[in-house]
Amino acid sequence: MAASKSETATCVSIPKLVALHARTIPNSPAYREKEYGIWQSWSWAEAAEEIEALALGFLDMGLAKGDHIALIGRNRPYFYWAMVAAQSVGATPVPIYQDAVAEELLYVLDHCGARFIIAENQEQVDKVQDVQEKLSALEQVIFLESRGMRKYDRTNLHDYREVQDNGRAHKDKFTEELTARQESITGSDTCAMLYTSGTTGRPKGVVLSNDNIIKTSEASCKFDNLSARDSVLAYLPMAWVGDFIFSLGQACWSGFCVSCPENTETMQADLKEIGPSYFFAPPRYFEGVLTNVMIRMEDASSIKRGLFSFFMAHAQKVGGDLLDGKSISLVDRALYQLGQFSIFGPLKNSLGLSRVRIGYTAGEAIGPEIFDFYRSLGINLKQLYGQTEASVFITQQPDGQVRSDTVGVPSPGVELKIADNGEVFYRSPGTFVKYYKNDKSTAETKDAEGWVATGDAGFIEADTGHLRIIDRAKDVGKMKSGSLFAPKYVENKLKFFPNILECVVFGADRDFCTAFINIDLQAVGNWAERNNVAYSSYQELAGHERVYEMIARHIDEVNISLADDEMLSGCQVHRFLILHKELDADDGELTRTRKVRRRVIEDKFHDLLTALYNGSSEIFTETEVTYEDGAKGSISATLAIADVTPVAQKGKAA
Repeated sequence: MAASKSETATCVSIPKLVALHARTIPNSPAYREKEYGIWQSWSWAEAAEEIEALALGFLDMGLAKGDHIALIGRNRPYFYWAMVAAQSVGATPVPIYQDAVAEELLYVLDHCGARFIIAENQEQVDKVQDVQEKLSALEQVIFLESRGMRKYDRTNLHDYREVQDNGRAHKDKFTEELTARQESITGSDTCAMLYTSGTTGRPKGVVLSNDNIIKTSEASCKFDNLSARDSVLAYLPMAWVGDFIFSLGQACWSGFCVSCPENTETMQADLKEIGPSYFFAPPRYFEGVLTNVMIRMEDASSIKRGLFSFFMAHAQKVGGDLLDGKSISLVDRALYQLGQFSIFGPLKNSLGLSRVRIGYTAGEAIGPEIFDFYRSLGINLKQLYGQTEASVFITQQPDGQVRSDTVGVPSPGVELKIADNGEVFYRSPGTFVKYYKNDKSTAETKDAEGWVATGDAGFIEADTGHLRIIDRAKDVGKMKSGSLFAPKYVENKLKFFPNILECVVFGADRDFCTAFINIDLQAVGNWAERNNVAYSSYQELAGHERVYEMIARHIDEVNISLADDEMLSGCQVHRFLILHKELDADDGELTRTRKVRRRVIEDKFHDLLTALYNGSSEIFTETEVTYEDGAKGSISATLAIADVTPVAQKGKAA
């Protein structure tokens, strides 16, 4: 029997929610993990026992109230249990991106002063040991997988399961203490500390309280009617606030099941096997999947391509209306059902999205064509707008009000306002407590009345109440002519093309706009194969004359659309180059959540930017890169610079 509203209302912490589900729905699945090709499953009662054993083990090891315990590895039930166990004893979990390099790991561990860290395997333990001498606070390392560590010094290195076994063995000794700590937890106590992506500098530790997470989870679950009957695939980084809310906050509020894939490479296959009803993915995921679909269709027979084109055209016409419950003719409905049987259903099944009842995307703007493609298939994909400091949710799109050009209305309990300079502000129950050890940034971001500056520029539609985001407020500027410069708006338009993986547009205080382009190796590689374009490396393909011609055509299309926009027509791209390497988080060019570090790129590729504006037709450059093992190297190339003719705004000369 599921918990009643009055029972959940008394739960002010995640450990209490877990205990409630263990009592009311003990046999319902709580966690699944695929290991060695087999799905393992734990009920809420079993998960609660695993968490209790680990919490008792933490007490045996001396984990104190207020301590920070870091976690690094891929999504696994053991890590979610560890976060709840840490909260149970009054400690604060601090998840770290699993692909963090030593310098990033050192910064977070040193900044938060973690006494304990749980590392998944030898790779992560080695990273910790590489920086451990520089960390005065770090005392204990706990690992999940022992492979390769037989001869490691075990003085301060512990097996996760042995910690649990010690907890079970000392249950009588520590149960009273554990109960006392759990009962003392309040809504204002810290639930977790999550680090920002650090697009403009060092990541900041965002302190989120139990009230922040619990109240946000409650409101967002009610908004989409999430319940114990739902399920989610946990594959996004645990250090990201979205995964924390979806896979811990909402899961523990509603009681739905969290499934963890075997690894990142098997994620798509595991998604198909699990078939979750609740799914989140960034725009890049949906773009990549659609690119793969279109590549497969290019290789299909002419009959299959014809059927796909015919039914998809019909789906684009009526699919969204059907999803929104609008009336369509019987003929259109019957034709759509035929497409569902022959095209849409098999396609959704192959993508693992057959059972998705609620789908969300956020983080960047998603192309209207891509967004409409998924909704035309009958997938209820919606957009939300959020940030770490808000416990994710700032705006959401209600069913029946889903559009590609807005991010929705304020989430339940959220207030919005737009400053005179166009910056978006909000306040809500999810508003963060503070930035850890950074009172100055806290005061700059959150005022005395609780209003938080998002750093994004936008406006609220007067007739619908929907929020539309234009760009990062700090990136919105002026061209030398005085016209508006909004780089992200242009970049998102360019990234709508599957051949363009990433781009960075420049133009503030300049006469015209230019762009760095990263091609999508898979999409452009497939195009090259079909068009008999030979290449042996990313660098060679990126520099090919025909690839430049193709990218120029994409930029032409974007310029045409910008020419029709009176406010942003000055943002047309005049010159571009295709970078000789992919922008990479390991090289500091992207954040761990794949956001562009614009200032870093400007400094690092200053020679390329100069060449774009001084009339050069090519530029030789040498760039430092970081390899997978952390070693440094360099690559060099001579890059071509191409010109694009801008399009005249209606009624004006170009």
